[in-house]
This record gives sequence, C-alpha cells and structure tokens, in this order.
Amino acid sequence: MIRRAVVVPQPPLLLPRLSPGPDPHLATLRDTCVAAVCRLGPVWTAVGGHDHDEVIGPDAAGTFRGYGIDERVALSAGATSRDLPLPALIAGWLREQAGAESVEVRLVASTSKAEDCAQVGQELTGDLLILGDGSNRHGPGSPGSEDERAPAFDDAVAKALAKADGDALLGLDPELAGELGAGGRVPWQVLAGTGGDWHAELLYSAAPFGVAYHVAVWERE
Repeated sequence: MIRRAVVVPQPPLLLPRLSPGPDPHLATLRDTCVAAVCRLGPVWTAVGGHDHDEVIGPDAAGTFRGYGIDERVALSAGATSRDLPLPALIAGWLREQAGAESVEVRLVASTSKAEDCAQVGQELTGDLLILGDGSNRHGPGSPGSEDERAPAFDDAVAKALAKADGDALLGLDPELAGELGAGGRVPWQVLAGTGGDWHAELLYSAAPFGVAYHVAVWERE
C-alpha cells in the first residue's frame, strides 16, 4: 500500500556543483526537496516522464556528465553504471541525500493520456517519489519563452497538490501542458491515479528561473 508520496522538481541545478554559484532561491529549493524526501521510507518507487515507458531497477547508477560534471549517483549501493535519464539521476541523488536504501524508477511516456497515467498509478505500491517540473514559460527570460497562460496553469497545479486533489490533476490538459513545457503533467497524473484519501502539504511553489517548481508531501489519512 502507498502510504506517502513526495512531489519534487528535477532541475539539474539541484546539485550544488551544477549551480552557477551561491543562490538563495536554489538553496531554499534544494533544502526543501531534501527535507521532503527524508520523510519517505528506506525503499522508494520514483515516477518521471520520458520519451518512452521504462522501468529502471535499483541496481543502476549513472553520471551527470551530460550536464557538465562527472558526478556519479546510484539507485542503490553497489549499483552498476549505465546511461540514465534525468529523472533517474535526480532520484539517485535525492536517495543519497536522504540515506535511503534504494529507488526503482518508473518512466512513463510523456505522450500518455490521463487515463493511462491513472492506470500506472493504480499499479504502484510503496513510498513514491514523483519527479517533474511545471511550465518553463514563466516570464520573458524563461527557457521556453514567456506564455501568459503559464501562471494560471501552475497556480492550478499548486492548488491541486496542496489539497491532494487528484481529480484536478487528472483534469490537466495534456496539449496545454505540452505547449507550456510542463513535463510534470504525466507523473502528477500517475500520482492522482493512486486514488484514496490523502493529507497534503505544499512546501514550495515558485518559478525562480522561469520554470515552475512544486514540492509537496502527501500522506495517507
């Protein structure tokens, strides 16, 4: 049974060695993410969006070399190195920060419909780590260029995460999310598919670098 789920973003800038220097926004985001995952148990299942469905077992390790630093992270102790996508790398880094035993990564295709995401959620067990960013189109300097629809979209996401409103998350429009560069849509809808009653805490919601980041903890009532 799923007893707890933590929602975090997945920017490579979470790693101190990848940050451009001391930044209070990054420090707050990083500390909040680590504090949140420390509330999970020793064994996690992580869920992230990807270009195809895939399950990565806890015996895998990878490196952030593709992002500019050769920092190795592992999904468990004694793992074997291979190429890992960003959600798995961030899951491994957060596992190490929390001192957890292991994390298996469930990647779900970014083109998945809400009902398909919900089906994945119904199949999951154990403590969950949900990885994904909001829109990358907040403000004129944002990575995806400014879109006036981005604030309303992420406000709705934040409210849904704060209230554990699975129906609202399942109601997110895949086409709009894609246009806004919100890669978190799929993993959030997987979380919504787990169903049941939750107590929710929204710990962080902001777009400090033109990308919306949300951190939340859901616990079974």
